[in-house]
Amino acid sequence: MKKEILHRLTSPTPAFFKKIRTIGLTLGAIGAALLSAPISLPATVITIAGYLATAGIVASAISTVAKEDQQEKEEQ
Repeated sequence: MKKEILHRLTSPTPAFFKKIRTIGLTLGAIGAALLSAPISLPATVITIAGYLATAGIVASAISTVAKEDQQEKEEQ
């Protein structure tokens, strides 16, 4: 199982998941910036920022371990 995870992390990522990873990192950065803002923000904004940060981190993590299917590449 450990080999499979390492293989997934080192294999090439499809273009679609690269875009998802970038969007996730952006959402995570926006959420983190709002959470660490030096000014007092309403509770609703803080809650949304927490959700943005969490969604961004999860999207980035999942898209990082996505890999291209070798059978599709061989058929093309």
